[in-house]
Amino acid sequence: MTAPTVRRSGSTWFLEAPDAPVSPEARHYDPDTLRAEGRISGTSTGRRTAWFFEHDGVGLVLRHYWRGGLLARLNDDAYLWTGLKRSRPHRELTLLSDLFEEDLPVPRPVGARIHRRGPIYRADLLTVEIPDTRTLARAIRDGGFGGAGWVEVGRTIRRFHDAGAHHADLNVRNILVGDAGGVWLIDWDKGRLRRPGGGWAPRTIARLHRSLLKEPELARAAERHWATLVRAWESG
Repeated sequence: MTAPTVRRSGSTWFLEAPDAPVSPEARHYDPDTLRAEGRISGTSTGRRTAWFFEHDGVGLVLRHYWRGGLLARLNDDAYLWTGLKRSRPHRELTLLSDLFEEDLPVPRPVGARIHRRGPIYRADLLTVEIPDTRTLARAIRDGGFGGAGWVEVGRTIRRFHDAGAHHADLNVRNILVGDAGGVWLIDWDKGRLRRPGGGWAPRTIARLHRSLLKEPELARAAERHWATLVRAWESG
């Protein structure tokens, strides 16, 4: 495992990924500060907002850690502190570093900020922007995403599964497709490395299928192309 370097300032920890292309500063984890400085170049809205900005010539993406599911109704972004190495950002940053070193198509990790207050913490993650990409959901809606694209998605997922990389929430918004080709898997919160070949891999594929079926337009595309993706995934 490739652990990040750690710097502590009071009740805040700053993590930096090995070989990060830039060294982020504290203000780079604060969207209000970035907005006041006029540095935010764009946002993306999935379940929550991500902010895009540039630092030292490198495009970056800032993402805050938000809870999902029923717990989000009571507490939307605070997590129980059980130690630095067990925190969500430390685990995700370490996993991203490992996957990136294996030349798997993931966002290049940069750093994370963890702020602890008593028994809870809140956190943010920085990665390098992957330019000229769209989510799989957007690519399907925009039209023109045909069989070759579905084959590439299936083969890319198989690469991760062969490496034992388990994405905990694979869905149509955590897959990016490039305007000129290429597929990336993003948002590795709660992901982990497992023994390849287990039953977890087909369950990941089934989860992706369910996310397609939730929306009529995506479900129609899945009806035409899902078997193509599965064959590509099965054959590698």
